[in-house]
Amino acid sequence: MKGKATSFDIAHHAGVSQSTVSRALRGSPLVNEETRRRVIEIARELNYKVDKNASNLRAQQSSTLAVLLFEDPTSDDSQINPFFLSMLGSITRACAKEGYDLLVSFQSSSNDWHADYAETHRADGIILLGYGDYIDYQSKFARLLDTDTKFVCWGASVDGRPELTVSCDNHLGGRLVAEHFIEQGRTNCAFIGDASHHSPEFSARFNGFEERLQESGKHVSERKVATAISTEESGYQATKSLLANDIPFNALFGASDLIAIGAIRALQEVGLRVPQDVSVVGFDDIAIARFCSPPLSTVQQNTTLAGQMLVANLLNLIAEQAVDLPNSILPPKLIVRQSSQ
Repeated sequence: MKGKATSFDIAHHAGVSQSTVSRALRGSPLVNEETRRRVIEIARELNYKVDKNASNLRAQQSSTLAVLLFEDPTSDDSQINPFFLSMLGSITRACAKEGYDLLVSFQSSSNDWHADYAETHRADGIILLGYGDYIDYQSKFARLLDTDTKFVCWGASVDGRPELTVSCDNHLGGRLVAEHFIEQGRTNCAFIGDASHHSPEFSARFNGFEERLQESGKHVSERKVATAISTEESGYQATKSLLANDIPFNALFGASDLIAIGAIRALQEVGLRVPQDVSVVGFDDIAIARFCSPPLSTVQQNTTLAGQMLVANLLNLIAEQAVDLPNSILPPKLIVRQSSQ
């Protein structure tokens, strides 16, 4: 045979239609197993190569997933929360393993991101990482649901649809921190973060923390809860506000590592020793946590598994298959370092 083999050549040799060849090569259940094997064998004999772009066009699929990273206030110009960087690496590897390309886009919160990508066939599905104030984004999540866009997000649940979310068990993570402080005899606790419904992940961490303290006959006084977003500067300023009001505490739970790192700086500036005077624990286990002074105790979220689950769940949604819900809530792990020993 001269020239490159086509699906019509395979159809001629197999004695079937060209559309049957196309279905057989993409594993369609409409083709019986005997025919599929015959088509694949003939395609191999003819050294047939699938035209990926043409196949995708016919199927109205791009074989591309999109990751939308939303801007976060940071101490540098990146505006990317460092927690998501390792997760992004895991997502990239998982996509490559599944034969998907990955489109990574940095989004401003004001962008009309909910109307792009899937609606314009730039990607078959979307992974959302970080979205700021959850309340502000509910209407955009609703738009994605209304247009039947295939998407998954990291963090809080979306409209009571657990299949759309991969998350850490934040409530359990908060309990682990409280248990650690109780074992250390440090139960005069402060919490730095946002315990409101605007930040469901932080709120769940606080609720688990407070629940375990109450079981031991303790609790976090309202005076010892200071609101902060997930930045070093916000954790620093929130802790300074507690110290300025002469509010005593011997343990501090930062709702993120960045908050906890800022808190340690504020404590050290007024001469308080960590952990001798105040034990400090964060949440996330970002790379810098182990190199702080002192190294930061934290609740580890498994970002490698998180990236794998986000891709697996999204591909299941695209294929209209069931999502592995039990494994979509990842167990946290307390990592004890010098800041709370």
